[in-house]
Amino acid sequence: MKALTRTDFHFKGQQSVYHGKVRDVYHINDATLVMVATDRISAFDVVLPKGIPYKGQMLNQLAAKFLDATTDICPNWKLATPDPMVTVGVRCEGFPVEMIVRGYLCGSAWRAYKSGVREICGVPLPEGMRENQQFPYPIITPTTKAEQGLHDEDISKEEILKQGLATPEEYALLETYTLALFRRGTEIAAQRGLILVDTKYEFGRHNGAIYLMDEIHTPDSSRYFYSEGYEERFAKGEPQKQLSKEFVREWLMDNGFQGKSGQQVPPMTDAIVTSISDRYIELFEHITGETFVKEETAHIAQRIEKNVTHYLQQT
Repeated sequence: MKALTRTDFHFKGQQSVYHGKVRDVYHINDATLVMVATDRISAFDVVLPKGIPYKGQMLNQLAAKFLDATTDICPNWKLATPDPMVTVGVRCEGFPVEMIVRGYLCGSAWRAYKSGVREICGVPLPEGMRENQQFPYPIITPTTKAEQGLHDEDISKEEILKQGLATPEEYALLETYTLALFRRGTEIAAQRGLILVDTKYEFGRHNGAIYLMDEIHTPDSSRYFYSEGYEERFAKGEPQKQLSKEFVREWLMDNGFQGKSGQQVPPMTDAIVTSISDRYIELFEHITGETFVKEETAHIAQRIEKNVTHYLQQT
């Protein structure tokens, strides 16, 4: 199994390329983006040294399904998926914030809560909560969208408005879209025996309207619990069975890495890489109810270049 960890395409009309932590975004003729979901994996804002086979394909196909399933809620950037690892879409002017919505107290929010924090992004948290407990209602805890190499930072609604990152009218719509998308994701997950715990959305402006961008409801941007056994595990204070990237973070923390200065990423053995790949595929199959069909990995870059070039020639 091979993994695609870097790309260097030169498509017709290409003006620039942005290499993110996980995705490579090619800008075509001012109006179009070609987003390649690589097999890179990041945690604690650090790209890990080995790619995860099929991760890019799984993320791209899952995100495409959810984008298609939410077009009645808000417009989104997707135009086509000419390759299993590629989405082509309209170019938007992105808001410099990520809209994070949480239905349960876990992950970084729980770690902060356990240390005594009772307010996140200006949102007060109830006393006496336990790890993995459901909030009375979903809360929105935005973060800044940091430049490459920097960490995202929590930010409140008030600070977003104060800094002019969105107008009051825009932010109100961002909140409305965020909660509606989370409800839809929660409903779809429930049909598959899963709980959508928390997730993030990115939005941008296009032709005067707010568009949903990037991926949605994937394990890179979301956390899922299994519904079966949730209540029993919660009552006993046991860890939840989950499908998300949190297990990667936990493996790193167990091996002394949290992205802090001087820390080294633990060795990524073939067994670790395979197990991460299997967990990603497990989520895809669980949430879609479909069997994941593995594309060939011998010549990934050549396949992508051929498929995208053909698509661009037809448009």
